[in-house]
Amino acid sequence: MNTLRYSLFIFFILGSLAAAAQEYSSAAGLRLGYPLSLSYKTFVSETAAIEAYAGFRGYSGASWISINAAYQIHADISDVEGLQYYYGGGVGAQFWTFDFVESSNTTFSLAGYVGLQYTFPDTPISVSLDWVPTYFIGSSNYYSYSSFGGGYGGLGVRYVLGRN
Repeated sequence: MNTLRYSLFIFFILGSLAAAAQEYSSAAGLRLGYPLSLSYKTFVSETAAIEAYAGFRGYSGASWISINAAYQIHADISDVEGLQYYYGGGVGAQFWTFDFVESSNTTFSLAGYVGLQYTFPDTPISVSLDWVPTYFIGSSNYYSYSSFGGGYGGLGVRYVLGRN
């Protein structure tokens, strides 16, 4: 529960800081993390972006396909051109398969986002690094559960499709 409190604290502190214009209108690429994903990010206003990504994660005996979407607020870090911080929230669905039983499972997730993004000034590349604490809700024929995962996030590398 303390992790949730700290996440909300960071969210509100960052939200109180000044926002600025984005460096690009949309970008597509990879999120290297949990899960390994294809990503598309598009700005819907000067400071707000929507990121959608779909990915795969495998475990010993189980794997999932994940579909996620997030709403993110971006703001410039004035000391470094092209560097921004962002925060936001999102939802997802994970479709599990298990090797040890004839069963599948679907979980749903709520996630917070806190990250940094750097867009290279002379190259159509944007990189990001974020922390995505996630709360999972789900059930199957065998059990019902909910759990918190604080170890999610990743490194994003995207090709900029349109500069502003």
